[in-house]
Amino acid sequence: MKLHRLLALTLLLASVFVIGHCQEDDEDMMMVDDDEDYEIDDEMMMDGEAEEEEPAPKETRPPKYFVAPEIEDGAAHLAEPFLNAEALGSKWIVSKAKKDDVDEELAKYDGKWAVEEPEPQALIGDFGLVLKSKAKHHAVSASLDKPFVFEDEPFIVQYEVKYQNGMECGGSYVKLLSDNQGLKLSEFHDKTPYTIMFGPDKCGGDNKLHFIFRHKNPETGEYEEKHAKKPTGTFSQVFTDKKTHLFTLIVEPDNNYEILVDQRSVSSGNLLEDMTPAVNPPAEIDDPDDKKPSDWDDKKKIPDPEAVKPDDWDEDAPAKIPDPDAEKPEDWLDDEPELLDDPDAEKPEDWDDEMDGEWEPPKIKNPKCDDVGCGVWEEPMITNPDYKGKWKAAMIDNPNYKGEWKPRRISNPGFFEDLEPFKMTTIAAVGLELWSMTDQILFDNFLITSSREVADKWAADTWAPKKDEENYSSSGDSVVGSLLGATEERPWLWAIYALVILIPIFLCFRFCFPKGSSDAEHPKKSDATSPDDEDAKEEGEEEEGEEEEEGGNEEGEAEAEPEGEEDTSVRQRKKKTKADLEQSSEKAEEPAAEEEKSAASGDSPSRKSPRQRKSRKE
Repeated sequence: MKLHRLLALTLLLASVFVIGHCQEDDEDMMMVDDDEDYEIDDEMMMDGEAEEEEPAPKETRPPKYFVAPEIEDGAAHLAEPFLNAEALGSKWIVSKAKKDDVDEELAKYDGKWAVEEPEPQALIGDFGLVLKSKAKHHAVSASLDKPFVFEDEPFIVQYEVKYQNGMECGGSYVKLLSDNQGLKLSEFHDKTPYTIMFGPDKCGGDNKLHFIFRHKNPETGEYEEKHAKKPTGTFSQVFTDKKTHLFTLIVEPDNNYEILVDQRSVSSGNLLEDMTPAVNPPAEIDDPDDKKPSDWDDKKKIPDPEAVKPDDWDEDAPAKIPDPDAEKPEDWLDDEPELLDDPDAEKPEDWDDEMDGEWEPPKIKNPKCDDVGCGVWEEPMITNPDYKGKWKAAMIDNPNYKGEWKPRRISNPGFFEDLEPFKMTTIAAVGLELWSMTDQILFDNFLITSSREVADKWAADTWAPKKDEENYSSSGDSVVGSLLGATEERPWLWAIYALVILIPIFLCFRFCFPKGSSDAEHPKKSDATSPDDEDAKEEGEEEEGEEEEEGGNEEGEAEAEPEGEEDTSVRQRKKKTKADLEQSSEKAEEPAAEEEKSAASGDSPSRKSPRQRKSRKE
């Protein structure tokens, strides 16, 4: 028992230590390596009062201002930090198009856009492009400073998204629009040709991070969408934490690609191997004109043709039959209905008999039927021992089985092999064509370049300062909130929380208080002395004297120790006193007749002296 208590206490202390350690780490983050200053009054210390003063308030962090990033001429095809509200309407064009084959009210791109500061604002003077409307179609686009031609340099697109109100359902991906003579930004809509679509999308519990490119068939010139595999890394926190997140797509000339969220890789692959459907079709396909022969038998098993149904097989026997041994209860109420009109029901005041028909009160269960039953009595149904069901012949191997039929393979007439899918259609513009049930989605710092160094520096100058400020502002959140937030990405953490918190608490109560409920029922188990204890002690001493005179103890009790060993004798008397008292309590509750009968027959578990019986009667 001591070991169990020690184990429970150890686990409980470990839990407190883990939670306390987390709190310390959280406080360290909140302070950002700045120590708190505590001032103590020297006079109070000298007087012996030792009264602690409140800690000095946390120093206010000076605000940070947005600094426009610098980028070399020609280093980027698009670099848009949204320095002011004038970008909307001059550089970024809101679409006035309508969707085809949709109702007039739904076809309009009437969602509102604005260039404004985020809420809350991490950097003073920072602006972003904000989707302002709920349940509306939105479309806005901007031309690249120079078209991106897929040749021998990597393609990199990078931008920020901040869900200021979280995200319920909607997209926040970008479309990189193909260069063609018919491209008109004011008419940008869902059918406008694009080369790449990239970015997050969410509806309910379905979180996506799209990477789709439109591949041109070199034989027919037709385009087909190719979808990247689902990311293996976690990113769902971007939809809920209301912070600014950085999305980056890198496509290399060797057809390898990588997707990053907050500069952390969440997916990677190859355009030739990890897209669905595959870029290149199979060299061979099933012959669409090949038909299975009429005499082709592809059944592995068939019913045994020689099997015969037994004569005693009754297919009509029911699966259930009335119990022949059941008997109707004598107090069964045959004339009582099972349901009665509710006596408390009242006809509604607005009930119209002509329109609604004759009103009838609702039915309630007959209370007289609860104990026995009422109505027509029927025997309960039991399983029919003679039931066998429909007879079927046993299955045997098919002697004519020829195997599974497959059409013959032929060369694919539409086969082609494109080993350079990286060489996609030239990109001329970037656009946001979205529908969302959530508003206040902020986009910022769009970048299209072919240099990884340029992209990293752009992120360091734009996103990194915002990230630091937002993390500092949110570092005051409670530890509990942080722990609960962690479970969104790692649901298995709930099991860890249960082990760390619930199990130690259970073990503590289980082993530290093993008999808490029985103490109330048996007050003799407490250490407090009561009058009954004194009487029981005297009674025990008298019994011990008689037993010593008789020359022995009862079977199962410890042998008496020498008189000189006083401590051992006292412990033995206490043990006997406790046992006799419990037996005395049990006997006091039994009828007097049973006590006399038990005493006369000699079946009592221990000998009772006359003095004992007299004491109990008194």
